[in-house]
Amino acid sequence: MPRVWPQKRFFARLRALGAKHSTQIQPTAVRLDAATGEPKNIMRFQSLERKCGRLCLALAAAALPAMAGAAAAAEASWPSTVAAKYKLHFGGFEVGSYKFQSKSDGKSYATTGSAEVSALFGAFKWKGGIESSGTLEPKAPRPAAYQLNFKTKSKIGSVTLGFDRDAVKTVALVPSKPPHPDAVPVKPEHLKGVFDPMSSILAMTHAGGGNPCERTIPIFDGKVRFNLVMSAKGEERLKEDKPSGQPTLLKVCKVKYVPLAGHKPKDFAKPWVDYDGMEIALRPVPSANIFVPYKVTIPTTLGSAVMTAESVNITSANNTQIALTQ
Repeated sequence: MPRVWPQKRFFARLRALGAKHSTQIQPTAVRLDAATGEPKNIMRFQSLERKCGRLCLALAAAALPAMAGAAAAAEASWPSTVAAKYKLHFGGFEVGSYKFQSKSDGKSYATTGSAEVSALFGAFKWKGGIESSGTLEPKAPRPAAYQLNFKTKSKIGSVTLGFDRDAVKTVALVPSKPPHPDAVPVKPEHLKGVFDPMSSILAMTHAGGGNPCERTIPIFDGKVRFNLVMSAKGEERLKEDKPSGQPTLLKVCKVKYVPLAGHKPKDFAKPWVDYDGMEIALRPVPSANIFVPYKVTIPTTLGSAVMTAESVNITSANNTQIALTQ
């Protein structure tokens, strides 16, 4: 008797959460190949894999690297190190984790991150490592190099960007594919004055005064040129397990994803991700002169993808230790 892949509970949970279009993927039993252990009707899950892969990248670009804001100013008052851990949930299930570290000497920064995601009872797996480095300017970071390496059950790839002053000069993609004929062409002007996904949020977490939610961040991720348009939504009180001495009133920002080039317009006709409904909750840390991303929410038709801070450890410029735990 053939084995049956037990994903019924996953889809039942999605329906219970009220996902509008969960019926697009029927919760039928998935029979596994006896030799490989892979679902025989893999086309259904290849579609999910592509979507989940883009979701992981969106999360990394939208918030995970934001802790690099600890290295985002050319002032001695900014922290010298930050180490953070996040939990990832999708559709109410814990599906992975993300670890982040940044270092700064006041003139330059270097950040590293690693993520691991396993969803649909192992049918989708994603591992990635991200590195970014550059110099610090009075108002914003100036990226010099960026690299993303990722691996799924069916693909290994990388994205490498090189910068010269404020423009992207080199792009290397593995696997290398020509742009899709339906994609909006990326022109030289699209590559000027942009951040890579890691350095993009350095500006977002810069505590330089004003409302942190009133910003537009220009980003190029190696394929797509887009803006993250932020606006204020409100405030939210955080309950700490262990008092840290830092403010607990979060600044909640709405984040709108606006593609400019490299994307296929038809993908945004009826998107599975609510690109207008994303949110990021920033926690002010005056002792370190930064805003810490506490929670990121990306609504989808299959449920929400949520990233929540588990622990954040900061070493300020004067060696003061700040520990934030949830």
